[in-house]
Amino acid sequence: QVQLVESGGGLVQPGGSLRISCTTAWFNLNTYAIGWFRQAPGKEREGVACISRSDRNTYYKDSVAGRFTISRDDAEPTIYLQMNDLKLEDTAVYYCTTGIVLGCTHWRDDYYYGLEYWGKGIEVTVSS
Repeated sequence: QVQLVESGGGLVQPGGSLRISCTTAWFNLNTYAIGWFRQAPGKEREGVACISRSDRNTYYKDSVAGRFTISRDDAEPTIYLQMNDLKLEDTAVYYCTTGIVLGCTHWRDDYYYGLEYWGKGIEVTVSS
């Protein structure tokens, strides 16, 4: 059974930085695309960032492009989301997710219900 465990969330001030991690078990990071969704209170779940399988193509939601960076360490195996210049609107529960998909279309289209595996989520709160 694929397991995804997020860590590293917390409270940060606007303009600050945070790195969240997703450690995987029983999953080869080179097999399928993997990435992050988020869900803010009262809003729909949305795709934030994704990294495809071995060719390492990435996708970023427009509102985080240039501020967030997704990366992965196949040896761990862990994926990371470095979040810089955080804004109030980045406050959400962030979910690590993957499925039997090769590219990042699910994240681009916010097609969260097409992804089979999810972590429990981790809270990121941006507040002064």
